[in-house]
Amino acid sequence: MTFLAIRGATTCENDTKEDITTATQDLVTQMMSRNNIAQNQIISILFTATADLTQEFPATAARGLGLDDIPLMCAQELSIAGSMPRCIRVMMHIESSKQRSEIHHVFMGQAQALRKDLVEDET
Repeated sequence: MTFLAIRGATTCENDTKEDITTATQDLVTQMMSRNNIAQNQIISILFTATADLTQEFPATAARGLGLDDIPLMCAQELSIAGSMPRCIRVMMHIESSKQRSEIHHVFMGQAQALRKDLVEDET
């Protein structure tokens, strides 16, 4: 087994509890699905959110998926001039037999512009 990290990011339309919860849960679900990750393979997840997202913790949203026994942590993303607004970023640490080159990083919504080199066709 190897320890690997999966990157992900998404954006919210509005700073509401509902939008943050939906965006976070969709992103985490896609990261697990596209990488065929079971919950027991997740070591920890680090979430960052831009300062304009204030109505919910992404970690709280992720716990709504049943990730209660996984260490989850939130931090505020750096406020850099011109950076993407209402953005949630994720670093998921996993245990897997996959190689680093087999990992599928997931960028959704407007966050696809952050790493065009990592965005995959969903078909």
